Amino acid sequence: MSVQIGKIVKVSGPLILAENMSDASIQDICHVGDLGVIGEIIEMRGDVASIQVYEETTGIGPGEPVISTGEPLSVELAPGLIAEMFDGIQRPLDTFQEVTHSNFLGRGVKIDALDREKKWTFEPTVAVGEEVSAGDIVGVVQETAIIQHKIMVPFGVSGTIAEIKAGDFAIDETVYSVETAKGTESFSMMQKWPVRRGRPILEKLSPKVPMVTGQRVIDTFFPITKGGAAAVPGPFGAGKTVVQHQIAKWADVDLVVYVGCGERGNEMTDVLNEFPELIDPTTGESLMNRTILIANTSNMPVAAREASIYTGITIAEYFRDMGYSVAIMA
Repeated sequence: MSVQIGKIVKVSGPLILAENMSDASIQDICHVGDLGVIGEIIEMRGDVASIQVYEETTGIGPGEPVISTGEPLSVELAPGLIAEMFDGIQRPLDTFQEVTHSNFLGRGVKIDALDREKKWTFEPTVAVGEEVSAGDIVGVVQETAIIQHKIMVPFGVSGTIAEIKAGDFAIDETVYSVETAKGTESFSMMQKWPVRRGRPILEKLSPKVPMVTGQRVIDTFFPITKGGAAAVPGPFGAGKTVVQHQIAKWADVDLVVYVGCGERGNEMTDVLNEFPELIDPTTGESLMNRTILIANTSNMPVAAREASIYTGITIAEYFRDMGYSVAIMA
């Protein structure tokens, strides 16, 4: 990872210009100003970078440092995703509140997206000597009562299983190693994936199978296919969010990724309060045991709202790769 340190020359709302950034690249994540708020490079002109900041820029001024991480905005993919509530760039809201001791999102707070301390019981599904390639399942973790998290070989890796362990591990501890053409590589249960790069697929299938939403009006007059998309237009108070709740509860899917992109704060509060109380009619468990919430309200910068969509899609694609049927709604 390369690190480029520049200097702010102009602040215009959520857009910041920084000079001496010649080694940085578009889509690099930066820590901006003395507070270290998070931003993303959206344009390069010579050594001047235009940075879209995901947080409030009040108080940040020219002369303050800008540090480029040299990496694009990425999400952490591992056990611990389900039943969590994240902001648009995958910062867990519960942990955020514990760290800041506040009900408001503080600026420049750096926290891990997933818990590094919690142990998960890993059960191998392959043995030493077996051939594996990208996307193959090497083990499982019972993440919730409903969802079994399947640990997959990262993309770009193929070879023979050299070692694999069973037991309780944190997500960043080595659980297996693969003998590849480049030598032996060790892997944990966690992967990182850039949110603006779609996860590879072998073939895109035409949507043919209906997704039963459980709402007779929708299923009869406006049917939705698995792999398809639908929009629910309407003014304030028309019931769009209620429709989302009902689809999340009754649709014949394995997992729900709910992205509150540009929602009003009170609507998102209702979602955060109500979803844990909803009961999954299929299993009798809390709906949160198969739900991931991403909250990004209308008072956040536009870039943060956009990032929340990419974050939600990347997480949904990850569980799709496991073979689950996933509904993403925003």
